[in-house]
This record gives sequence, structure tokens and C-alpha cells, in this order.
Amino acid sequence: MHPICDGTGTAAAGRTGPPAVPAVCAEHPPEGSGTQPVAPGVQDGAMELIFIRHGQPEWERDGRSIDDPQLTEIGLQQAQLLGRAFAGQQADRILVSPLVRAQQTAAPIIEALGIEPETHDWLAEITAPVWQGTPTEVVAEVFAQSRLRPLEEQWLGIPGGETFHDFHDRVTGGLIEFLSGIGCYRYNGFPPLWQLESPGPRIIIVAHSGTDAVCLGHLLGIDPVPWEWERFVAFHASVSVVRPIDIAGRHSFSLYRFSDLSHLPESLHTR
Repeated sequence: MHPICDGTGTAAAGRTGPPAVPAVCAEHPPEGSGTQPVAPGVQDGAMELIFIRHGQPEWERDGRSIDDPQLTEIGLQQAQLLGRAFAGQQADRILVSPLVRAQQTAAPIIEALGIEPETHDWLAEITAPVWQGTPTEVVAEVFAQSRLRPLEEQWLGIPGGETFHDFHDRVTGGLIEFLSGIGCYRYNGFPPLWQLESPGPRIIIVAHSGTDAVCLGHLLGIDPVPWEWERFVAFHASVSVVRPIDIAGRHSFSLYRFSDLSHLPESLHTR
């Protein structure tokens, strides 16, 4: 498995220190085996965000690294079982990372649901240096040494790759823009609360460990760190569900389910 955002290495790349959480709005937002479903339908039309990590990718072949890998045979099986689990369910939209492993994972779900996918660049995983064809032991050593650097350097990431700050800003910026488009705005201040203009849709997001972790941290109001994927360790083809709850006339997001693998037999549990 590739070290980036897979629980085996730290990739964070720049300014030092935690990135600022972008302000979504002013105090008032602008007007205007899978026999059971992995994410049961929401009652009363409540909003639901379903984050799905891609299946197992083929990070290397013949000892050489692959930058944008396809799924392994196991990964393809995981994706098929995801599609089976979502059969007969309803979703309003499905957002997908442009990377091959996410597109392949999403395909059976898209077929099962019969909805048009939306590919968004902001959902791509943190960008690594160009390592296509590099011996895997060289890549592994780079990540091993990266973990030993001082804390302030962890924010800078691996030379040649995307900084963690840029990654965090890209993902949260895309998430904020998307949520505002469906009438969901975050208030300034602490604790982080949200306004929903309507009950909200059911959204499926097929992406990556790092991307999903940044989204979850932002939705839950958790300060970012340059090892988000180590804090939220999601298995391949796992499902995490976030729902809003009413708090003081506003809303807070609740992590209803994390890294759910109930749709997969234990033999297909990988990370």
C-alpha cells in the first residue's frame, strides 16, 4: 500500500503551523457481503453525507511505484460489494475524486443508484512527488525519514509534493463551496455550528483517506494536523456517515458511523 494517507506514513507539505480554518459565512449566512445497507436511508429527509474510501489500489508493480493506480483484484471485489450494498437505496448526488482508484470504486455504486456522477478535483488525495517507476524501497525510505522530522516541518510536507496547507485549503475550500451550494453554511466562532436552509440532500462522496479525514475534521470542528489520515484511520472501501443534529436553533454535525465494513467479508478488510 502507498504510504500517503494510508496509515503507514506522514505526508504533509509552505508555511508552518496549523492552517487557518476558512470562514464560510458571516454571523448570518447569505440569502439566497453486504446483505444490509451500509448507510440506511435518512428519516424525514434529513441531510446525510456518506464518505467512501476507495478500494485497495495497486500501488506498485514489479517493485516500481505507480502514481495513479487502478484497483487490485481485491479492490475490484470491494467496489462490487459496495455497489451491491447500495442497490435499492436513494441518493441525490454522488461526488467522486478524479483519481482512477476512486473512479473505479464509484462505478458499481453509480450503476446501482442510477445517478449521474460529479467529478471534483478538490476531492483528489494529497499530491505526492512524481514517483512513477521509482523503486518502492526508495519511496518507503522517504516516508520513513519524513516521520522523523520536527513537528514544524511536518506541515511542509515532502519536497516535490503538495504542502499540507495547500491540501487542507483545497479540500476545505471545495467542501465549503459545495455545501453553500446546497444551503449549508458554517457560522463564525466557537463552537462550530451550521445553518441549513432546508432539510438537505443525501450525498455520497467517493474519495480518499486524507481527503475524507480533512472533510470530517472540518465538519466536526476539529483543529487540523498534518497527519489527518492517521487520526481518522479508514479501511479500503469503508463507509463513514455524517448527519446534522439540532443544537440551540442551529446544527452541529455528528459522526454517525466511521469506517463501516459491514458490507465486506473479513477476508476483504484491507488498509
